Amino acid sequence: MGFVTRDVPIDHPDFGRAFPCACQHEILAAQRAVRLRALGNLDVVADKTFDSFIVDRPHLDERELSSLHSAYGQAVAFAEDPQGWLFLQGTYGSGKTHLAIAIANYRLDLGDPVLFMTAPDLLDHLRATFSPEAPVEYDELFERIRTIPLLILDDLGTESATPWAQEKLYQLLNHRYLHRLPTVITTNSDLNRIDPRIRSRLVDKTLTYSVSMSVPDFRRADAPKEPSVLTNLEIYGEMLFETFDLREHILPDQERRNLRQALEMAQKYAESPHNWIVLIGEHGCGKTHLAAAIANYRKRMGEAVVFVTTPDLLDYLRAAYNQSSGTTFDRRFHEIRTAPLLIIDQLDLTNATPWALEKIRQIVDYRYLANLPTFFTTTQALEEMDPLIRSRLSDGRRCLVFAMIVPDYQGGKPPGRRPARPR
Repeated sequence: MGFVTRDVPIDHPDFGRAFPCACQHEILAAQRAVRLRALGNLDVVADKTFDSFIVDRPHLDERELSSLHSAYGQAVAFAEDPQGWLFLQGTYGSGKTHLAIAIANYRLDLGDPVLFMTAPDLLDHLRATFSPEAPVEYDELFERIRTIPLLILDDLGTESATPWAQEKLYQLLNHRYLHRLPTVITTNSDLNRIDPRIRSRLVDKTLTYSVSMSVPDFRRADAPKEPSVLTNLEIYGEMLFETFDLREHILPDQERRNLRQALEMAQKYAESPHNWIVLIGEHGCGKTHLAAAIANYRKRMGEAVVFVTTPDLLDYLRAAYNQSSGTTFDRRFHEIRTAPLLIIDQLDLTNATPWALEKIRQIVDYRYLANLPTFFTTTQALEEMDPLIRSRLSDGRRCLVFAMIVPDYQGGKPPGRRPARPR
């Protein structure tokens, strides 16, 4: 029958128990693999392997290709030796799910027990155990999931965020965190939208290796690299470094030197965008011209850049809630947060709604943590800004704050009254 009993004394705990014979190990392992494949619906994605993953995509720029190669390399390394946690972040169609499934298929082919499942499906399976007709009880299934040698949880953050769902996910991931069980997690959600208890485990660098896949939707390979509705540089087409007026014969020495310093700083940043710059100055001093000149310069270099005013950015996000919108809010939000170069003109949240303030905070905080090149212009002094945004802009290790002390251009004519200089 394929089972044996052990020859032990009657008072031994194994007395009378039946154990699978050694001849059954391979059969049982194969049956377990079939059950796990069925539970994770992996049979329909058996073709998603490392060999079928396209790394060299011609429509990607150098930064995006580097991001994709890095993610691929980390996924292969994890598949060969599953240790700790691997956390893949990326937008829809970036390839993170393909890599997660490739890891699962690789380990299953080696005969290892692996469970691949999306977060919503996992919760649905747990809920289904409460039915009288359920083939397995809740405790048994939950224990099987949280102790599986390798768990791959796809699309964390897309589940319905009910208190029960959040508690189950926390219990599951906390158990695996405490026992250092190999786990792969993918998400396209902002970390700030994930349960703080889970987020704290995902950012623990002693266990988790995080990979940000900064690539566009692979299923829309012909899509432009920059959101045309958001970035409309055509109306700023004449704002180039060559057309910037230094007003040499109008401004006094100090203001003339200040304006030249601003121009040189912007030119240097355009040639090699890194870290952050905040340009503070009164309306009409030339800061928008310099910001647009940077954007136009990078665009001529064939690189993706998002240039947008704060009001337009918020309108662009709100429009995603419209049923006629051709995309989702999460997709639009992700393309802004992860833009290779983001230039926000007219940063002013004085009268912002709580929703608008939260969105700008999330964008600023994400790009700060990811150290993505970002350029701001504003008429506000730092001490007048939101505390979180101010703390990011005040970090001298990453952000240069430059005050333009020149007056309103006014067509090149000397103004009758000088505005107050920014502090």
